[in-house]
Amino acid sequence: MKVFFRILSYADFIVRRLVFFFLYSILGIVFSVFNIVLVMPMLKLLFNQGNKPIEVPPLPTFEFSVDFITGLFNHYNATVIRDYGPLNALLFVCALIVLSMTLANIFRFLERVMATKIRVDLVKNIRMDIFKKVSLLHIGYFNNERKGDLMSRFTNDVMEVESAIMNSLKAVLKEPITIVVFFFVLFTLSQQLTLFTLLVLPITGGVLAEIIKRLKRQAKESQESLGRIVNILDETFGGMRVVKAFNARKFILDKLDAESSYYRKVNKSMSYKNELASPVSEILGTMIIAGIIYFGGNMVLSDASGLPPEVFLGFIGVFAQIIQPAKNFSNGITSLQRGTASAKRIFELIDSQPAIQNKPNAVELKGFEKNIEFKNVSFAYETDFVLRNINLTVEKGKTIALVGPSGGGKSTLADLVPRFYDPSEGEVCIDGRSLKDYEIESLRRQMGVVTQESILFNDTIFNNIAFGNPTISEGAVIQAAKIANAHDFIMQTENGYQTFIGERGSKLSGGQRQRLSIARAVLKNPLILILDEATSALDSESEKLVQEALFNLMKNRTSLVIAHRLSTIQHADEILVIQQGQIVERGTHESLNSRNGLYKKLVDIQKTA
Repeated sequence: MKVFFRILSYADFIVRRLVFFFLYSILGIVFSVFNIVLVMPMLKLLFNQGNKPIEVPPLPTFEFSVDFITGLFNHYNATVIRDYGPLNALLFVCALIVLSMTLANIFRFLERVMATKIRVDLVKNIRMDIFKKVSLLHIGYFNNERKGDLMSRFTNDVMEVESAIMNSLKAVLKEPITIVVFFFVLFTLSQQLTLFTLLVLPITGGVLAEIIKRLKRQAKESQESLGRIVNILDETFGGMRVVKAFNARKFILDKLDAESSYYRKVNKSMSYKNELASPVSEILGTMIIAGIIYFGGNMVLSDASGLPPEVFLGFIGVFAQIIQPAKNFSNGITSLQRGTASAKRIFELIDSQPAIQNKPNAVELKGFEKNIEFKNVSFAYETDFVLRNINLTVEKGKTIALVGPSGGGKSTLADLVPRFYDPSEGEVCIDGRSLKDYEIESLRRQMGVVTQESILFNDTIFNNIAFGNPTISEGAVIQAAKIANAHDFIMQTENGYQTFIGERGSKLSGGQRQRLSIARAVLKNPLILILDEATSALDSESEKLVQEALFNLMKNRTSLVIAHRLSTIQHADEILVIQQGQIVERGTHESLNSRNGLYKKLVDIQKTA
């Protein structure tokens, strides 16, 4: 129940709406019961008891009790029988039944309206909270977790919670009230029959509880399996070019079939148990009614019991109304178990603490005055160190190039500057102060990043360049595109800057995507630039033009440039050669090229390539 109430806390105005939900539910139940109870005087007339002399009972004194309502009805009903005859009394009772049923349905409708308000607000707020919390998690989290599983929690798990809430609001909150009210009415009709009912009713609850218990574990397995299926689909659709190139279609089909078969097996077992709950409860309910009919029939036939026939039939009518709420309660608990399993997966994600977060007393970084300094920095993603004892000072306005074999730690070193990761040992400082002392948002506001992979969004060219800055002017976007040598090809597209580029920029070539990424960094006009293979996807002609634009952009800015094409970083103020997580050489292009070291070997290899 703790998880259930935590889910409810996501709905807006939850206390007020639950109060109205309970109020409408109770009123609907009361008028439903009243409707059934009204049948008893009608039955009394049909049993010809209306031919006896009618004694009108006195009008009862007003008070909040069942006796007052019963006495009030008996007074007016007897008055109608005496003054207008049994037929008109029957018409009077029928009119009250119609009125009672109308009011009951009006309050049921209002109850469902309130439940809908709770549901739609709850779903929207849960989804927003998931995204807010996930977007704060560090980059490493997304490398370790399957995207498909994250998407499954955001979509399928939330849908499961939504369904569970609608069922559970009625099952867990409303139906127990319905059952209590009905049993209260039954107790007023016949204490002996009610006690007999209470003795045999727990049998139904015990059987259903055992079925529900077995559903909880399978519900979690089902949602985890669905997350794996979504992940397979996401990877396959994103890498369809590779799938086709390597004739791996059958391999993917087999992989998807195996996971889908497991998902089918778990859900089939869950469905069997779920569907079993309803017929079991109905069969047991019928057996209980049969027992009541036999036990109550003996009381009616026995003169000593004093149980009138119309009261006995009314008792059966009220008890029959308990069966559906009891079934709803069992089905709702079953649904709640599945919804709770999904909710726990959602809350595991929401409760994940970001590895990178602001200190309580973090200060705003308003500018960049002196340098970036790495002090004895080492870093490990898990246990093996990727960087070892890095000491480096990057003066303001200087361009530092990072080169070396793949996997040496160049990108990891650059990722420490915007705090995508924190060092495992040592610290990174700006202007003599640890990056951990600054607000993350203000730190990243000073930086522009262009990655080796062009990260674009399924939006217009304009919005991709102006990403994160919705108030930027069109002129500024165009100027940034011109600097990145992107303006000409943009104007050749169908709608110019308002052209949609498809998912991940799929409608553009690799070089065009990279130039849009560079234009985005140009527009931000940052103090610190991080260029991770920024020109790797460009053809020779575009590379030359963009490289010239980048050189102009890097003037009077501090730049970290990661490059495999060594010809693009020859004008760097200092070149660091990184191998196996350590700086093995450092210097200018000329000084490094004059030595017989790793840098010269890399240069010679590229000359002969």
